[in-house]
Amino acid sequence: MRSSHSLDRIHTAFDGTQLVADAGLLLPATLAQHLGLDDLVEEYLDLGKKPGAPNPGDKLMTLVMSALAGGDCIDDAAALRAGGTRRILGFRVKAASTLGTFLRSFRWGHVRQLDAVGRHLLARAWAAGAGPGDAPFTIDLDSTICETYGLAKEGARHHGYTGSAATTRCSRSRQGPANVLMGGCARAGQPPSGRRPVPARDGRARAGSRCRRPLTLRADSGFYAHAVVAICRKTDIRFSVTARFHGKRLRNLIESIPETA
Repeated sequence: MRSSHSLDRIHTAFDGTQLVADAGLLLPATLAQHLGLDDLVEEYLDLGKKPGAPNPGDKLMTLVMSALAGGDCIDDAAALRAGGTRRILGFRVKAASTLGTFLRSFRWGHVRQLDAVGRHLLARAWAAGAGPGDAPFTIDLDSTICETYGLAKEGARHHGYTGSAATTRCSRSRQGPANVLMGGCARAGQPPSGRRPVPARDGRARAGSRCRRPLTLRADSGFYAHAVVAICRKTDIRFSVTARFHGKRLRNLIESIPETA
């Protein structure tokens, strides 16, 4: 006899107070608590009198933990309210409707406030021993294409050269075999990559490293621009940027650089 149900119609749920969903979140939640992420958000993120302004720390922590658990929309944050999960996270888990109000209150300036949160969080993490130590430190600037769900999203108003809605400019720091994301900026796909290089522009690398060791910035020809070089010189960062050859004169200048230089 054929079964009266199929796998795509099965719904599983639990409400036991002794059960925990995604118990692995205990580790990042503990780390966030020790680094004071909640306090940083409360200090630097100011939504003014917008409806989503109260308790930004709890709301951001809910979104972060939901993303770490595999959530890709605000409704997925409901999993954090299952069973006894809230007791191990160390913050007040917010409902999906509250998170929606919170996110709709954001403007571009508020994203820059979150950049400040990330900058100070990185500094705290590296001061606690997560930094590169005495090893050479290289910042890799690169661009990546990120899909969006509509052209109304900031940075997605025009299609880029690939036909995708948005191009996100990301900066990654590489420490040996590790690859740590230091910052990123969502923007339209048409402007050149070097127009707003992050995180070198806001001193994030220097603030995070808390050292005088030489830092090196490495980038492809998309970042071959005066603005990138100016920032490196201002913040005392060595740089290696692939040059776009525009003729014999520039090629001769580069080839004249001694191998020992």
